[in-house]
Amino acid sequence: MILARVKGTMVTTRRAQKAQGARYLIVTPCTPDGKEAGPAFVALDTMGSGPGEVVLVSQGSSARQTEETKDRPVDAVIIGIVDLVEEKGKLVFKK
Repeated sequence: MILARVKGTMVTTRRAQKAQGARYLIVTPCTPDGKEAGPAFVALDTMGSGPGEVVLVSQGSSARQTEETKDRPVDAVIIGIVDLVEEKGKLVFKK
């Protein structure tokens, strides 16, 4: 799984039939304290995430193992919104 920050929304006018009704967001991998740590990519949002939120993303075949993504053309899916991150007993991120 990847820790990422939501950067924006992606809108498409046409998409595959199995992708209809899906909401896609642009996310950037981040460090546990929320700082950017890699190139942006697109993920299906199943949690109602919003801009600036830190989220948990699953990629690859694991991304197609939720009820919302089963049999859908998905490579990355947001599976959680992060409230806080504790590292070595220290709070490093809090929503």
